[in-house]
Amino acid sequence: MMKIELDKISEHVGDPGDFIKVDTEKCNGCGRCAVVCVVNLWKLRGGKAILKENYKEKCLECAACYSVCNIGAIDFSYPKGGTGVVYL
Repeated sequence: MMKIELDKISEHVGDPGDFIKVDTEKCNGCGRCAVVCVVNLWKLRGGKAILKENYKEKCLECAACYSVCNIGAIDFSYPKGGTGVVYL
């Protein structure tokens, strides 16, 4: 498998705020978000999906996690302009 060094293709600028939120009441622990995330920001704990604490520093803002969550437990909004990931 080819390894891509993400720090060579992107950088993060400013504080984007919390742009991904998980409703733990809705989450059923299916793990789809963990499977689809190419930078492995999701883990399952206690039957629920949780984001790693440093997700803002690593997230590519692709919204794949939001797209695959068919029960609406993930709320995703792109970071405010001038912050977040910048592709080089």
